[in-house]
Amino acid sequence: MRNTLVLNASYEPLTTVSLQRAVVLVLQDKAVVEQAHPLRTVRGTGVSIPVPRVIRLQRYVRVPFRQQAPWSRRGVLARDQHLCAYCGRRATTVDHLQPRSRGGEDSWLNTVAACPEDNQRKADRTPEQAGMRLLRRPFVPTPQATLMLALGLRGSEARELADWLPALPGQPAPTAVPAA
Repeated sequence: MRNTLVLNASYEPLTTVSLQRAVVLVLQDKAVVEQAHPLRTVRGTGVSIPVPRVIRLQRYVRVPFRQQAPWSRRGVLARDQHLCAYCGRRATTVDHLQPRSRGGEDSWLNTVAACPEDNQRKADRTPEQAGMRLLRRPFVPTPQATLMLALGLRGSEARELADWLPALPGQPAPTAVPAA
């Protein structure tokens, strides 16, 4: 099950949360379901709600402006689409290009997603020292791109939520504006 998109009271995308967290927010009347899965519902004792794809908070949350998304291991894996930067297989770990023991830091440009085998093979060396080639260079994602990657949307799923999401550079802006 995919994460649920959380909108501010002003319809601005804020973040993503798990299905469980989204249901709790709705049941506590802290959020309302703006878009639900057409065929799925969550049932509990005396309650049944549609599985939320998009929820909107009831109260406005002030968010400080950020030009850069904060670094996190989860963010690196999402940015690299859970693909190893060395071999292209499924990645579950984060590798530091400049090892932390040699002054490397936790930053977007110093970390890549890696499969456990390649991460261990590289060990405490740089990719050049280990004779390993990167398939793609790390980059600093924008907060909007981080949100899109966290949602993990593919093809038709991305089109279904297009009205709720900001346009990324090089993409057309959404055509419809949600009604208030």
